[in-house]
Amino acid sequence: DMNKEHTNRLAETTSPDLQQHARNPVHWWPWCAEALEHARRENKPILLSIGYSACHWCHVMAHESFEDETTAALMNELFVNIKVDREERPDLDKIYQNAHYLLSRRNGGWPLTIFLTADEQMPFFSGTYFPPEPRHGLPGFKELLNNVARAYQQQFDAISEQGKSLKQALDQLTLGDTPVEDSLDGGPLRAGIDTLKQQFDARHGGFGAAPKFPHPDNLALLLYSGGEDQRAFYCACFTLDKMAQGGINDQLGGGFCRYSVDEYWMIPHFEKMLYDNGPLLSLYADAWGLTGDRVFESACHSTAGWVMDEMQSARGGYYSSLDADSEGEEGKFYVWSREEVRQLLSEQEYAVFAVRYGFDGKANFEGKWHLHNMASVSVIGKKLGLDEHQIERRLERARQKLLTQRSKRVRPGRDEKILCAWNALMIRGMARAGRLLDQPAWIASAEQALDFIRRELWRDNRLLAVHKDGVSHQNAYLDDYVLLIQALLEMLQARWDSGHLRWALELAETLLEYFEDRESGGFYFTASDHEQLIQRPRVFTDDAMPSGNGIAAQVLLDLASLSGDMRFQQAAEKTIRAAWNGIRNAPQAHASLLLALDTYLAPGDMLIIRAQPESFAEWKAAAGQAYIPRHRSYIIPLDEADLPGMLSQHQSSGGPSAWLCRQFECLPPVESPAALADLMSV
Repeated sequence: DMNKEHTNRLAETTSPDLQQHARNPVHWWPWCAEALEHARRENKPILLSIGYSACHWCHVMAHESFEDETTAALMNELFVNIKVDREERPDLDKIYQNAHYLLSRRNGGWPLTIFLTADEQMPFFSGTYFPPEPRHGLPGFKELLNNVARAYQQQFDAISEQGKSLKQALDQLTLGDTPVEDSLDGGPLRAGIDTLKQQFDARHGGFGAAPKFPHPDNLALLLYSGGEDQRAFYCACFTLDKMAQGGINDQLGGGFCRYSVDEYWMIPHFEKMLYDNGPLLSLYADAWGLTGDRVFESACHSTAGWVMDEMQSARGGYYSSLDADSEGEEGKFYVWSREEVRQLLSEQEYAVFAVRYGFDGKANFEGKWHLHNMASVSVIGKKLGLDEHQIERRLERARQKLLTQRSKRVRPGRDEKILCAWNALMIRGMARAGRLLDQPAWIASAEQALDFIRRELWRDNRLLAVHKDGVSHQNAYLDDYVLLIQALLEMLQARWDSGHLRWALELAETLLEYFEDRESGGFYFTASDHEQLIQRPRVFTDDAMPSGNGIAAQVLLDLASLSGDMRFQQAAEKTIRAAWNGIRNAPQAHASLLLALDTYLAPGDMLIIRAQPESFAEWKAAAGQAYIPRHRSYIIPLDEADLPGMLSQHQSSGGPSAWLCRQFECLPPVESPAALADLMSV
């Protein structure tokens, strides 16, 4: 009997989000063929709830409604109830978020609560969070359940008609137009950068009003155009500085939170996601390479340190996220009272700490203090008559004391599933930052995560998307393939391994075979042999993650120049053409495609060095210390045999040599570090 211990079918799933609902009195199903068949047989509409384990409002709705016996009884009587973890099934999330937007003309979010027809899973009514009783202008959930079920019985014909037009609208929203034939130009690139410069908040950094999200792709676009556009470069660096010094960045333990609720980057929504921190780590490493600014360097150290301490499993893969809540309260783990801090610190330490982090002013989070840099070291120096060295040392001691104390608190929940795409973002961040800041331990951490993916999520030349508790499952999505190729290309620059290049090429073959839209160009989010859903979306705009098509175009261009295989070049160009009308209409929503367009129009330099490992350092030094964002360099051991494509030709006299490829041509090889240094200084 289900009611004795209230377990439902979610108890057998691996998702931490679904596990959190396994004790609900709701007869939840996971999304599976049996659940859909059951709905058809009973002719009951489906109540689909999509969330994720670190989602605050998901917890609230679960507590108010799904744990409530009366509400559950109503749900069980009127609907077939299906719970989906959006991190495991981004395909369902993308389709039904789009449908929600078309039904309500509002952007969605989580929890997504959407009602589907029994026969075709076509959505007919949707919302996000619903309170138990009417409030905030929202209907009460129980009343809503009755009304939706009644409408489904009484107005089924109208609902079917609406479903047909919704299907057309969905296809239009995601299938795009026919690819453009005209020549591609840099117009949208400049327009996108100009739009971002106009939206820039010159006082606090970031773009537009609160809430503020990091949006790494937009920042990358501004940072890399820095050569030509000083203002764009400034907007990116100023924002990165404000974020690093803000409460959105955990000032004690490292790691960036999801977003800031205010315009100052001060009070975050406290959950920390792997997919934000990977791209931010890459960006801070680039910003440090371009400016040498210590704030950027220390953001790299604190983020990489957090990842290795808290987010890497013993077997190598990176975990997904940390909850916003601990002990049922948001932010409780992170915030401080004045008394607590005074007791921990000496008077000298407290004096500087209080000015630095605002304890000499009003509390900034529900009567407590969340650390946010309120005053620069030089301002504190003037105020207290101390030299900057002394201040730095005292602040460092104070932070260590608080961190030690904090580690005794009840920790926020950690979602320990390992997602291929999110791991790839972090592998790239660790490898890039490790290379630029010369931190071998970070590169080693990235290699362990890569080995984990190879071991657990790669079967018969296909990827799987999710691993948890020893089980790997879910056929991988576009993002898994393209982000993993991107991570491998980054690893090749950090430490050459021909096996990594071969794997990247195998992934690219699978990508072209199973995901490409051969008619219109671009790539579908799901493989051609994926479960048939109401739609097979193609996603061109970035959201919290960069668009799979944008990354596909970027990595295929890189692979084409590395391997000489022009099929990759053509597929990348077709992707940009397929998205062209959308890019022109809303360039700033397509930052990752604009980065691909930039590379397509003006490929960065590529340097290939063949040498004995003991002379790597000498060749590296000759290649120049100046960091250039879109410049790629690969140092390959001289005795490395059977290299694919063009690389096999880069073996002149059998001795050490270096090739520099600029734009679309490769210059003649040079055969000594001195000659390379001359070439690079031109």
